[in-house]
Amino acid sequence: VSVLAGADAGEQLAGTGGAPLTGAVRNRLMPGYEELDLQQRMRLTFEAEEFLFREASLLDERRLGEWLALCTDDIHYWMPIRRTTTVKELENEFTKPGGMAYFDDDKRTLGLRIQRLAVGRAWAEDPPSRTRHMVSNVRILSVDGNDILVAVNFQLYRTRLDSEEDSWIGRREDLLRRENGALKLARRHIYLDQTVILSQNMSNLF
Repeated sequence: VSVLAGADAGEQLAGTGGAPLTGAVRNRLMPGYEELDLQQRMRLTFEAEEFLFREASLLDERRLGEWLALCTDDIHYWMPIRRTTTVKELENEFTKPGGMAYFDDDKRTLGLRIQRLAVGRAWAEDPPSRTRHMVSNVRILSVDGNDILVAVNFQLYRTRLDSEEDSWIGRREDLLRRENGALKLARRHIYLDQTVILSQNMSNLF
């Protein structure tokens, strides 16, 4: 039996219809990613891409409440600070979890950020920014039960008012988790290529 036999959450997003596999069946059929054949890997990658493209569009359309609903209750949203180091110290290029970070949020604090944006209490986002999230090079790193670890490259372009422009480029490691047959975002770790942030603020979600 194919690991993704039948219609799954990815097919629902694509509009192909059908009933998703139950969680119990998926757990029984889902081996590690290296054990999947080519067709299974392609199907799983397609499903992950559809989820990532959808949630990126929600951010660009300022549908932040819907975006938050795609996050698990235990989400960890984290962006460490990057520093220029020598070759011998590359393991210290990024700050560690629990240390200084641009973002270190759970679902509650993400909700507070979104609430401030929604009611116009965030001065840096009133008038609001116009953003475009680009996601590419989607690669599945591992599969562990209902958890799918995905690496992506990203660019966030932002323009605000009449002339402000900012761009952030980097990579992410996103942990997608299947809950009740649908994918949700359980972890987002964001690694910027920049070491010096030239923008006036970082008030948008990545």
